[in-house]
Order: sequence, then C-alpha cells, then structure tokens
Amino acid sequence: MIHYLLLLLTMLTGTLLAIIYSIALSGDVVEAISRAGNLSDLPFDENDHLSTHVLAVPAGKCGSLLLEDTVDFEDGSHGHQWMELEGEAFDSVFGHLGAYADFSSDEVTGFNTDCLAVCLEKGTLREVVARPLPHRYFLQGKVDQDGDGMRVTEASVQQFVMSDSCAKVEYGFVSYHDNPIKMYWISHSGQQVYNQEIGVGERKTSFINTFIGHKFEFYDSQPNEDPLQNELLFDWIIPNHGIIGFKNYEFPHVPVEGVERQVQQTLKSEWRRHEVVKRTFSPLAFDKGRLPDDLYASLGAYWYNNRDVPHVVHEEWGRHKGVFVNYWETDVNFIQIPWHLKKRWQRRLRELVEAWTGVELETTDMYGMREYTKGARLLSHVDRESTHAASLIVNIAQQNVSQPWTIEVHDHADRLHEVVMEPGDIVYYESAKALHGRNTPLQSGTYVNLFTHYRPLNDPDWYLRDNPEGTPEPLIDVGTCNLVGKPDEYSKGAVQCQNSAIGPHLSPSMFTATSADDMFQWWKSVGPRDESVEDNDNEEL
Repeated sequence: MIHYLLLLLTMLTGTLLAIIYSIALSGDVVEAISRAGNLSDLPFDENDHLSTHVLAVPAGKCGSLLLEDTVDFEDGSHGHQWMELEGEAFDSVFGHLGAYADFSSDEVTGFNTDCLAVCLEKGTLREVVARPLPHRYFLQGKVDQDGDGMRVTEASVQQFVMSDSCAKVEYGFVSYHDNPIKMYWISHSGQQVYNQEIGVGERKTSFINTFIGHKFEFYDSQPNEDPLQNELLFDWIIPNHGIIGFKNYEFPHVPVEGVERQVQQTLKSEWRRHEVVKRTFSPLAFDKGRLPDDLYASLGAYWYNNRDVPHVVHEEWGRHKGVFVNYWETDVNFIQIPWHLKKRWQRRLRELVEAWTGVELETTDMYGMREYTKGARLLSHVDRESTHAASLIVNIAQQNVSQPWTIEVHDHADRLHEVVMEPGDIVYYESAKALHGRNTPLQSGTYVNLFTHYRPLNDPDWYLRDNPEGTPEPLIDVGTCNLVGKPDEYSKGAVQCQNSAIGPHLSPSMFTATSADDMFQWWKSVGPRDESVEDNDNEEL
C-alpha cells in the first residue's frame, strides 16, 4: 500500500520528491525523510543557494538505519535536514567517488560499516552543490580529510556529524565597541557560562570552535564589575561557519589635495621594487584559471552566509597602509575567514599554484575576503618580496556589477593585460614581480576577492636568485601587435600580435609602462572624471 501511495504522490506532484516512510516492527509509521531524485529537489532559496544544511544518504536501507536508535540526534538536529538521494541526485553527489559509487542498498547491514553520507553546506550555490569538500563525505566508516587518501580517519556516523564535516564550525567575533565585550555561552539548561573577552579591532578578532545551534550572549564590560549587570549588547545562535562584527571601523579623513602626491610617490616605490626581483616562474607573469568545484562550493558558501551586516565590517585602512585602496572615497569591506577552514583552502589552492609554477611551495599568507564597492580603485603595486612569490586572486562573488572590472597585470615586458574574472575564476600571478591593480573605478555593485600567497619552500631569499634550469623563458618580444577588436573588449583577444603566445588578455589600450611616471599617468587617465571640469565645460557651451 505504501508503494502505491508513493507512486501516486510522485505522479500528483510531477517531481521525484517523495516521502519515505519507515515502518517499525509493529507496522506503525514512525518517521519520514525527504527523498530527492534530482538536485533540483534539494532545498534552495530564491538566489539558488541551499537554504539549509543537508545530511544526505543513499535512498533505501541507510535512511531506515538513520531512523533507528543508532544515533542520538534526529532530522533537523544541528540545523541539518535529512534527505535520501536516488537517481540523478545520487549519481551527481556520490557518483564521482570511485568504488563507492557502486554502492548497493541491498548489501547494507550496518550504517557505520556499509553506508555513505554527505553533509551539504547551507549557502552552497546550486551549480556546485554536488561537490562538497572531501571531508564532508562519510565513506563506510571513514573520512578522507583531503580527498587524496593521505589523511583518512575512522569515524562512526555520530562522530562524523559532530565533527567539522557537519555540525562543528568555526565562528569569529570582531568588535569596534567602545569597551571590551564579555562573551557567554548559554548551556542547554540555560546557564550563562563565561567564554572570553573580545577586545577592540581586527587584531583582537577571536575565532572559536563551536556547534551549529549553540547560543551566545554578549555584554558590555562597563560600568559594573559583573558583566551580567551591564547592557546585553547582542545574542546569537550559531548558524554556520562565520563571523560577526560589533559596530564598525571608521575610516580616517584623508585630505583630497594630498592624494595625487602620495599616489605618485607610491608608484615610484612600487616601480623600484618590481625591478629588484630577479627570479620568474612563467612566460607572462600571470595566467587565468578556474577553481575546482568543491573549493568554489566551500568558498562561495562562506561568503554567501556572511555577505551582509553584521558579518561584513570595514577593512582597517588608514595612513599606516597607504593609498593602495581609495578608502577615503568608497567603502572597502572585509569578511574575516576562520583558521582551520583557511588551512583547508590554502592546502588545495597551493596545489594549483605549484602546478602552475612547477615549483614546490609553502603557504605564507591568505587574506580576505575583501569586498570592493562602487567607485573602488586598487593602485598598481607589487607584494612583499620575501613571502609573495606566486599568488592567486580568487573572485568569490559579484553583485550588480554592470561592467567588467578587470584586474590589470603587467607582464615581464611591462605590457598591460586586463583580465576579466567571473565568480569562481582565479588569476595566478607573480605578485612580487608583476605590477598589478585595478585602477579603473568599479562602476556599480560589489566585487569580492580572496588573496592567497606562496613562496619556494624554505627560501625567503628566492627573489634574489637567478632562474633555475628549466624555468620558462619570459616572453619579451612578441612582434607587431594590432587592435582588431573594440577598445572596451577585454579578455577576448582584442589585440593580436605576431606571437600568439601573448594570449587574449592584452589591454586594448596597448599600454606599456616604461617608468613610474607612465604608471601615474595611467592612473590619472582611467580615474573618475572631474565633475567640476565637466560643469565648467558645459557652461562654456
């Protein structure tokens, strides 16, 4: 009878989403798990991102075993909706797992020994939802932390769910409140348990390991000695990996009349620095690529879940950081990233950069996520010589961007290339050698990037060394070049040269810098138009 009801339900709804009933020995219906036959049956919000965390298993016996007393959590625990996958949904999510893809429900005798499971992260974009990071898979009692078989841990499904594969997350706290903030965890019995004091500023940011669904309260540390007698500033239930900010950083005032002089001085310094670096890694000093789907899924979900206030705060720009970003004209926002998740991202991204450079590397830094807003400009510069040999720009997201906002990179002959990026794209670049920036203002919307940096293993003086044997020769002479496309056509081969190895990103401006003064004139030429000059011109007309 149950099978007839399922068939009728499927026919009536026109989808493969059905309800799977688990029958107790007495014959009573005791539980229900949602079933998905297509990825479109997963719970997505209006922006095509997962609207909740999902604990998914193959349809059949594994779903029934979850409903038995083998775990002390239930559907919905720790923010995870349970789902059974079959058909296209199963093939998409589990089909790439080699021998595990041959899973048969008929052969299951116990969940921990025979079943598969996966935790899909809330906020994941629909197009990559079937490719979570490897550690999010439960593989018949094992978890492959990196997907390469090198760090495989044994776990029960209970341990799997309570680990950072599913319910265990990192959450950060950054404060710009007038006083330090006292933080309390609220236990299941309602007891307020002191956790820590949160200081003021980015350097005092604190990340903790906690679990989805845990609740915290935040009290002012003044005026009473007992914080619980002071104002309750905020309370928060942990929804996912993330960060939350209290108040916001205020950008200092910058006299506009002094900006051009500072820019000119800065470009002179950056030009000298880029000439110091001897070693190179690639013909053009840059290249464009694409994130693997699982990395894009993880990075994109973190951004999506933390894309709005109070998670986003101003990045701490001021005179101490120079004029590289025009924070005096437009907001530059920041979403800090958690330490352990950062290490997972760094490890995988390093493999991509090693493949590009052909050199064994070590991670030196990861920075972001930085959110640029309308009017943003990034002055051409090079990065720290000792640590930033080979780097990646990762475009995480763009919202309401009406025109391409190109990353400008100068190659080994100082020719300008303008590269268009879409969310999920990456640009490899020799960041201590190749001048790079975004001098043309962002015309609209927001643009979110992550930056990660590497250097040759155990070699802080790499930049003073000659190229080792086998290094690709820098591409200097490419013959005659001509503009064959439109002046505003980027990354589409608008400029063609006799040597096609120059690639499709050469700037339609055909600008080549020969000095810091050239860079300064470029910065001025592509900047915002002076409205006062426009008004004067109109009056003369």
